Amino acid sequence: MRLKDTGYTFTQLKEMNKKYMIDMAERYDFVAETARGVYLYDEQGRAYLDFYGGIAVNSAGSCNEKVVAAIREQVGDIIHTSNYPYTIPQTLLAKLICETIGMDKIYFQNSGTEANEAMIKMARKYGTQTYGAERYHIITAKNSFHGRTYGSLSATGQPDNACQEGYKPVLPGFTYADFNSLESFKAACTGDTIAVMLEPVQGEGGVHVATREFMSGLRAFCDEHNLLFCLDEIQTGWGRTGAVMAYMDYGVKPDIVSMAKAMGGGMPIGAVCARSEVAKAFSAGAHGGTYSGNPVACAAALAQIHEILDLELAGQAARVGKYFLQKLATLPHAREARGKGLLIALEFDRDIAGAVKHNCLDQFLLVTSVKPNVIRMVPPLLVTEKECDAACAIIRKAVEQACK
Repeated sequence: MRLKDTGYTFTQLKEMNKKYMIDMAERYDFVAETARGVYLYDEQGRAYLDFYGGIAVNSAGSCNEKVVAAIREQVGDIIHTSNYPYTIPQTLLAKLICETIGMDKIYFQNSGTEANEAMIKMARKYGTQTYGAERYHIITAKNSFHGRTYGSLSATGQPDNACQEGYKPVLPGFTYADFNSLESFKAACTGDTIAVMLEPVQGEGGVHVATREFMSGLRAFCDEHNLLFCLDEIQTGWGRTGAVMAYMDYGVKPDIVSMAKAMGGGMPIGAVCARSEVAKAFSAGAHGGTYSGNPVACAAALAQIHEILDLELAGQAARVGKYFLQKLATLPHAREARGKGLLIALEFDRDIAGAVKHNCLDQFLLVTSVKPNVIRMVPPLLVTEKECDAACAIIRKAVEQACK
């Protein structure tokens, strides 16, 4: 839908939004009207270089032609049904995902936080069924972010963060340990612990990358103590970090893994995968969802994942991400450029992230700030070195403006 076709002006649209919407995010002063590839276009046709990628969603590019075609075809057949009959897109997508990432079973959800809720529920159900009613405790990492529904919010290791403010007490049964510290996770383990749950790269926490030693050590510790190794790959999955799933680059395999964001190409879909023994905890009626595995969302995800695989976008993310990090490290006031693949943060030596974000917006580059001194970038995996150069030039100017 285009603004010119509605009969409203931009000012009228903003006033309407202000009157009726409960806004949960800062609004930028433009209408996102169309998008293609790595660019977002406003109501005046101005192009924004989108290094936020719909928050790590548009990995195969905005409005990818094959994804759009799959959605249009499926909408003409069936938009929604219950999960009682079989549907073709759901079954084909289940096969593709499980065979691609080496997992046994999958259950679809509508979002990342729902996928993490399912992972928490599955882990606890498995623990209580297998070992008794007290095996429900889960260890997560400090500075983590797992979502905004109550279970995933409680698992999030940022007790002083605004996302938990006003919602306490959070759900019991979670302990937060130091990220990248195997000893901290071991110390947090009790006789009631059934699982550890973490992100291979902490995105909202400032883009902190798990070490290989930490991941392999934690996997071994879980095996030794009959704990489930649960990975939140909502943001890191499907090529973002330079591997199809981040865990593949670490040489470990989870017992349960969640995913969302990039898998749907812009359609709302998430999923939780598990090995067969653990998946048995979810029997009929143990979990569910009206829209879980919606045919249109599954058709879009089927096309999106094929594009990520066929175009070898994980490899491109690894190559271009390395180049981008090197360029970012040379910018003024850069304390550290860090990340994995195209999940990237630039930390400054002063608290200018908010100003840099807005200065970039003024120059038609979309980034976000996740800490007072950290900006984060998750562009489409189609992005090129040339576009990274353009982004660096804008960020350089934005920093200089912020430090005047």
